[in-house]
Amino acid sequence: MFKLVVFTALIGAFAGLVVWCFLKAVSVCTAFLWEALPKQTGLSFLPLIFCTLGGLLTGILHKRYGDYPEELATVMGKIKKDKYYDYHPMPVLLICAFLPLICGASVGPEAGLTGIVAALCYWVGDNVTLAKRDTELFSQVGEAVTLSQIFHSPLFGILAVQPGEDDRESISMSGGNKLLFYGISTAAGFFTGRALNMAFGAAMEGFPSFSSMPAETGDYLLLLLYIPAGLLLYVLFELCEKLTGGIAGRIPVVIRGTVCGAVIGFIGILVPMAAFSGEEQMGELMETFVSYSPFFLLGICLIKIFMTTFCINLGMKGGHFFPLIFACTCLGFALSSFIFPADPMPHSAFAAATVTGTMLGAQLKKPLTATFLLLLCFPAGSLFWIFLCAVIGKSAEKKLSAHIHNPG
Repeated sequence: MFKLVVFTALIGAFAGLVVWCFLKAVSVCTAFLWEALPKQTGLSFLPLIFCTLGGLLTGILHKRYGDYPEELATVMGKIKKDKYYDYHPMPVLLICAFLPLICGASVGPEAGLTGIVAALCYWVGDNVTLAKRDTELFSQVGEAVTLSQIFHSPLFGILAVQPGEDDRESISMSGGNKLLFYGISTAAGFFTGRALNMAFGAAMEGFPSFSSMPAETGDYLLLLLYIPAGLLLYVLFELCEKLTGGIAGRIPVVIRGTVCGAVIGFIGILVPMAAFSGEEQMGELMETFVSYSPFFLLGICLIKIFMTTFCINLGMKGGHFFPLIFACTCLGFALSSFIFPADPMPHSAFAAATVTGTMLGAQLKKPLTATFLLLLCFPAGSLFWIFLCAVIGKSAEKKLSAHIHNPG
């Protein structure tokens, strides 16, 4: 037992190191390609060139090696079914996870990093005698640490890697020894990342957080608007997913990757706020959204939703959590600006939290997991309202999905 605890801590520290190094490399390369290089050369169109080339390379790799990176659900499904995750295409995993992020695709890093960490855990299992028997546990531990590091939420990391449709099932499955291992590994990963941040600077800025969420009686009554708005955004996301998935299936792999890269570069130049995963842009919007038209905020929300599904389905793949949080927050800001044109700021956090909670509750189908994810950017005092909206979102999801996928 002692050896297993020690090895679990080492796996957690190792996962924390991998996540930090990957995100730091993304940060450095992004700053160079999008800021330093265009400024030094005076060529503002450079992002269009390297994004197109990045899409071309991604398409070539997808055609030859497969559709990487795989989503979290796919990775964990393979681990559960096959008790194994192939680590041999590691260079391809790294490149295909790295390129979309530095090219400004509207995706987050979680999809690529979960596959990378899972593959590394199975490499350790195959090459370290002590780890062979518990490789599946170590891979789940690695996934939990990865998600905890990216989203700064240990509970979200633990809940997200558990199987089952119901959050209560997830909680019961993470009890006992398994919870101990998750806690040890997450702590090891956290302190590893913290030490590296102190020594070399933060690898990733992360989502900004609302310091408070004041609400009045009128705000609570507006749940009658915010909840349907979140559900409508979920329907839009699913329709865009269906549309872009259909488009992707009709275009050869290399061409669709190249087109995807070119569109990302064009959007990044024309509408910078709709590019990348959204955490940096959200920090800017939290301070300045009152200076924008509600229609502009609504437009950014819609572009973000479309671009997220477009990037994922046409080849520049990654996670969808960060972009969806950003899009929902934009919609919350737009609604508060419409309803309270004189002073929307005091009402914006509640609007953003409840719209986002509803949308992610429907999309994740795990209200408690969605709630802990949103602790990333909303205060603990908002937990009840976020959870309530997430429960309603999950309850409405089945009927909405039936209409989306079977409109007749």
